[in-house]
Amino acid sequence: MILLTIGLLLFIGLVVIHEFGHFIMARRNGVEVEEFGIGFPPRLYKHKTKGGWLFTINLLPLGGFVKLKGEHDSDTEAGTFGAASLPAKTKIMAAGVVMNLITAFVLFTLLALIGIPKIVNNQFTVSSDTKVLKNEVLVSNVDSNSPAAKAKLYDHKVGNQTALKPGDQIINIKSFEASGTVEGKDVFTIRKAADLSKATRSLAGKPVLLSIVRHGDRQEIFTQLRSQTEVEASKKTGSPKGYLGVYPTEFTLQRSTWSAPVVALGLIKQFTVLTFQGLGKAVKGLGGLIAGAVTGNHTARSNGQKNASEQVSGPVGIFVILRDGSSLGFQFMLFIIAIISLTLAIMNILPIPALDGGRLWLTLVSRAFGKPLSQDKEEIINASGFVLLLVLIILITVVDVKRFF
Repeated sequence: MILLTIGLLLFIGLVVIHEFGHFIMARRNGVEVEEFGIGFPPRLYKHKTKGGWLFTINLLPLGGFVKLKGEHDSDTEAGTFGAASLPAKTKIMAAGVVMNLITAFVLFTLLALIGIPKIVNNQFTVSSDTKVLKNEVLVSNVDSNSPAAKAKLYDHKVGNQTALKPGDQIINIKSFEASGTVEGKDVFTIRKAADLSKATRSLAGKPVLLSIVRHGDRQEIFTQLRSQTEVEASKKTGSPKGYLGVYPTEFTLQRSTWSAPVVALGLIKQFTVLTFQGLGKAVKGLGGLIAGAVTGNHTARSNGQKNASEQVSGPVGIFVILRDGSSLGFQFMLFIIAIISLTLAIMNILPIPALDGGRLWLTLVSRAFGKPLSQDKEEIINASGFVLLLVLIILITVVDVKRFF
């Protein structure tokens, strides 16, 4: 719970840092700041600073905001955002992105020095300067009605049901005789996910004892594996089964020294590419969803919805990721925060109305045609983008609730 709370505070801090970039760059370029707020109204606290701007703390803990004087591109009064030069406006709107990139770089560098989780195949690192600190085999998912789901706590007798759960670390698995003794020759230490598959295949159909670590406590649980006949027969159906009935995953921590900044830069590049690939799949899936809805093709619509929803997460999804990530320790949770910071930078540079990138590209395009947009047109475009963004967040939240609960 403590790590989850820290993770949520750090997530809010990412938005505050983003807005602080706008704040600093606006003041450096002669644009007056009217308010810097943490959270969103209604206000809980306000203070007029010596610099003339208002500092506020607000009720809704959803990040923060900066209110500039004359935020419309058509404003002309001295000290307004609208009256600033095009280079100044570009720097002000891009400052939040830069702050999130710097934050991601600092966090990735720090993690590389103390131990960074490996969460994707071929995750960037400098192999000559990489040391694996630990590699644990964790339960990712448990099949219902499987041996893992029917496992019981063992204390020299069969105890209460304590099914394997996602996040459990499997230390070893042993053959367990009906007489209550463990066969020493059939003890398998689990160091990699492949070790678990090999062990359960070797012990097929036998009662076994698994040593696990759950929330820092070591426990032993008892269950009986499926037989080879049952597993082989299931492969001929649409629902193949495993001997134990779990999906294992590996949690690896690796550390670098002199190459930590290089690792940070490499990870920024790698996860940026992965983010754009995910966005591409989401857009393609959304296109399939719309086309399926228009043509009445249920399969196309269903596949499009599945492909689109798998690539994105909203507030609920972020909370679940932070909640689950916090159980893996501070480093994993900090890694998630670093990736979110990078994602915020990427999303805010895209030409999405109502976000920084949308406003920046709107300003640049209007300048290309020789004059700024009128206040009414700018408000209509940004308001439409905001409404569309809000609808998208609501839809993603519904998908996240169905996915995680």
